[in-house]
Amino acid sequence: MKIIGFNMGHDVSYAILEDGVPILHNELERFNRQKSSTGDGMQFMLDTCPKHLYEDADYAVHYKASKYYGGYPKASFNKIKSIVQRNGGDFIEPGHHQSHAAAAFFSSEFDESLIITFDGNGTENPQYLKAETRESLSGRFPKVHPWMTAFTVWSGKDNKIEELHIDPATFSWGGYYKRCTGIVFKLGAGHVTPKLKHLGFQGGTVMGMAALGNHEKYLSHFQNMLEGGLEPSPKDMKFLTSEADKSEQNRFDIAASLQYMFEKTIKQKIDPFVNEYIQNGGKNICLSGGVALNCVMGGAMLDWYPEIENIHHDPIPYDGGLAIGSARYLYHHMLDNPRIYNKQQNKTPYLGKTYIEDEVREAVEKMRAENKETMVVEQATDEVVIEKMIEKNIISVFGGGSESGRRALGNRSILADPRHADTKDIVNEKVKHRQWFRPFAPSIMREHVGEWFERDIDSPYMSFAIQWKEDKLDKVPAVVHFDGSARLQTVTKEENEWYYNFINKFYQQTGVPLVLNTSFNDREPIVETPEHAISTFWSTKIDYLYFRDYGILISKKES
Repeated sequence: MKIIGFNMGHDVSYAILEDGVPILHNELERFNRQKSSTGDGMQFMLDTCPKHLYEDADYAVHYKASKYYGGYPKASFNKIKSIVQRNGGDFIEPGHHQSHAAAAFFSSEFDESLIITFDGNGTENPQYLKAETRESLSGRFPKVHPWMTAFTVWSGKDNKIEELHIDPATFSWGGYYKRCTGIVFKLGAGHVTPKLKHLGFQGGTVMGMAALGNHEKYLSHFQNMLEGGLEPSPKDMKFLTSEADKSEQNRFDIAASLQYMFEKTIKQKIDPFVNEYIQNGGKNICLSGGVALNCVMGGAMLDWYPEIENIHHDPIPYDGGLAIGSARYLYHHMLDNPRIYNKQQNKTPYLGKTYIEDEVREAVEKMRAENKETMVVEQATDEVVIEKMIEKNIISVFGGGSESGRRALGNRSILADPRHADTKDIVNEKVKHRQWFRPFAPSIMREHVGEWFERDIDSPYMSFAIQWKEDKLDKVPAVVHFDGSARLQTVTKEENEWYYNFINKFYQQTGVPLVLNTSFNDREPIVETPEHAISTFWSTKIDYLYFRDYGILISKKES
């Protein structure tokens, strides 16, 4: 059975599931180079996906598009619908948070779990909700949509997810965090639409700022806003913006107060459900929605609920993952197909296209023809590249299928030696051009986590910010944040064999089982194609570009 899934709001994406296994996932932003892109996801698939992957699809699935985005584009919708109807299927529309919940639970290895979704808001399909929920939500937001929600709780068991609680969108920490990011800190989103231009999606910057601030300075202000239902007034925004404009330290303090109240309020919100679940013997939590990208909160949850043994984050928790989530909801919950517990098939985040050698060499030769005097192309091994990294060179790596989601996990990454305090500044200066306080992540071999961090946990998607052990802080200063934490990525041979082996080779030479990892981009989305990789390499001061699958190493002649 083959299912096509779509997300048609911001973060436009499509996915293809074959017998319940994701085989492809693409986001529009990777191709048009504009973050959080809006557009026609169906036409995007028709333009970029090989026809043989979708022409035999049995179903297409997508939660109903809100009027923010103009509903369905008729031409592409009709093309997709005709394909699945020709094959005896149909076009199905589950809800926004149902799709988030399904994405989280069915990508886990749990037989049962509590599932929590948090985001800005999303539109539910009332036909899939309990009668009492339909009654409580109906008509609350007639000018937007009567089925807007921002916080939901579900129970997952075997191949089913069942609704436990659905809140109306009047409570939206995701929305409020975005407003502060976009308006107060002026960190705007990549997409621009008249109704969404105020929203910011650079939450990582705010988290980085929070570690340098005093959360008590603006705490009372945030508390007062919470009493008003969390919907920020123009006066609220004007005051915070004015304070942020006065000094960099004020910005840090506002960010710290925001993050503190964010965590406190979310804990209050989820406590009744988690505590009841624990009392009934529950041990697992699955998280999805854009709020799950807040890795500082992810780390805090480990302390909130020590009785919980496992916390699993959806690999693509923001709306770009709805294409997979909606398809999984249909395949398992609606069509009653059994769970898939094969870790490799189920959880892989590397669902983008793998480029063959001819495609890579064609892109390389095209660039070399334009830069004969300055471009150096040679064959190299991992060992050669590691030596160059140890010599404090910055290495961009391209190989395998591109990562699905916001975070580079070794296939579209920039790597560096974490043992030098100035490495962070070098990477920022040469490539990233971002704020000096932003941390870089370590990618660490899974079996060494307990030696280096206060918690021995799985974190394959950089979902948790946790503390380094005191005696390790001075060994890898380039990946230690100001509060002694790190947003780590754990790496296993099963999840990414090349990356694990590369880190292990670095470990054998240095005694350090981790490397600095940041996304291969420069303020634009992560690179997707060999052409993107070469263009970004050429426009920055990255020292080397390594097409790892084919041993191609590119550098620039010194002028």
